[in-house]
Amino acid sequence: MFKINCLNSYFPAASTILVALCPAVTSAQQVSAKAPSTSAGQAFPARPIRFLVPVPAGSTTDIVTRVVAQKMSDAFGQQVVVDNRPGGVMTIATDLVAKAPPDGYTIATLLTPTAVNPFVLKNLPYNTERDLQAVSQMVAVPGVMTMNPGVPASNLKDIVAFAKAKPGSLNYGSPGQLTSGHLSMELLKLNAGINIQHIPYKGGAPAITDMIAGQIQLLISGPPGVLPHINAGRLKAIATTSAKRSPGLPNTPTFIEAGMPNFDTSEWYGVFAPASTPKPVLIKLAGEIARIVKLPDVSEKFAAQGAISVGSSPEEFSRFVRAEMDLWGNVAKKIGLKPD
Repeated sequence: MFKINCLNSYFPAASTILVALCPAVTSAQQVSAKAPSTSAGQAFPARPIRFLVPVPAGSTTDIVTRVVAQKMSDAFGQQVVVDNRPGGVMTIATDLVAKAPPDGYTIATLLTPTAVNPFVLKNLPYNTERDLQAVSQMVAVPGVMTMNPGVPASNLKDIVAFAKAKPGSLNYGSPGQLTSGHLSMELLKLNAGINIQHIPYKGGAPAITDMIAGQIQLLISGPPGVLPHINAGRLKAIATTSAKRSPGLPNTPTFIEAGMPNFDTSEWYGVFAPASTPKPVLIKLAGEIARIVKLPDVSEKFAAQGAISVGSSPEEFSRFVRAEMDLWGNVAKKIGLKPD
């Protein structure tokens, strides 16, 4: 998955671990193979890095990426240039990184749709598992379901009961097709056996505006955009999508607490590189990204955007993406999920 065979051999470890993970590699091969690899890792980066973003400037994804890019530039002594390439349900930026030279000088922030696009979009110009290399997860962004106060419901149980009594009478907005807000609501519909119409938007802000105006009734999105409206009484917080309550919404139950067992979803932002990128380069990139996102000043900035710092190795992030593909691929198949 994502070209990380024997990746652990490049973390500091005894040579016996390498032999255990890759039995075909002899001790002599270890010595001859590791010397040039270490040299390549130390030499990187020798020129500017292009950091693709699949959404417009000003979004939470863009903000997170730019914070990390600036810190990377400071650490590496090379410019890290953020390049916004929105469109195509985030496939434009994904295709660019998938087809870039595998040298570490083109990387991309990709989101949750990366894990579901292979199951719902026909004729993708790249193969997600073959052409992409997971580097490190930067953050997780738990969602919150909010509701227009005009809906005759007080909690998630009431919403489900109303939707069952009047199928199709409720609608929900999302920040975009196949975003976590869209996928999480579809998972709720599947688990609860209800029918609620999807109305996709180009970002969370216009969806929030329409929900306040009563054009849509429900929305799952990141907390920062809706918190002021919750506090002002213009919107009602129903439940948060992650397993633990959101620090910014301590009185709002999780979906699990509200009666949806095993419901635990978040939008995630992670860094990817082209497949076959040299392993020492991957380790250097992943180590720096993980260090940056855990810095106190950085994690505080992310928290203000509703994002939780993660930081992971390529191997850890690859396993996570595989699990996400299994989850959303299963949902897509069960309900025939596709862009509206």
